[in-house]
Amino acid sequence: MTHTLRLAGAAILIGSLAACASAPTHFHTLVPPSAPMAAASAAFVIDVQPVAVPPQVDQPALVLRQGAGGIAVLDGERWASPLGDEIRGALSADLAARLGTHDVHGLPRVKDSKVVGVRLDVRRFDSEVGGNATLEASWSVRVAEGAAVTCASRIAEPAGSTYDSLVEAHQRAVGKVADQVAVAVRAVAAGQTPPCQ
Repeated sequence: MTHTLRLAGAAILIGSLAACASAPTHFHTLVPPSAPMAAASAAFVIDVQPVAVPPQVDQPALVLRQGAGGIAVLDGERWASPLGDEIRGALSADLAARLGTHDVHGLPRVKDSKVVGVRLDVRRFDSEVGGNATLEASWSVRVAEGAAVTCASRIAEPAGSTYDSLVEAHQRAVGKVADQVAVAVRAVAAGQTPPCQ
């Protein structure tokens, strides 16, 4: 009888531990897979500044928009690094590939090198599985004591029905912003002030 009670107690304990075991955590990144550099090397480098993001999405977990005013925080689906760092890393990689240059943020500057500064402030970063990945941002491009431009972008990409497809949609959205920023970087580096697209 005692042996049976011990076995039953052990089974209950094992069942309780299994119930407490959490689902695996999945990590996501906005940094795209490596892409070939542009055919021609640029005569300038870029300095992509830290990216500001809205506080409601500045969390380790993915935040989904639900309906008109609801959100869901997905503790099991997380960014590989803080969201602002993810967006900065993705923008830096996209611009380097498109422009044939590299990002020198935080590195010592070579004297007389032309550095084009890029700043991006995210105003909206909405994630809707089965809806859109929406990115709204203001951004500026400038060279020291030279040409400068300040613009805004709004990109909405179909998000698909999974968390992976949602993250890929955000990667595409950052890439489309990078396309617009790259046009401005080339113009500002040449001493021109381009119109916003």
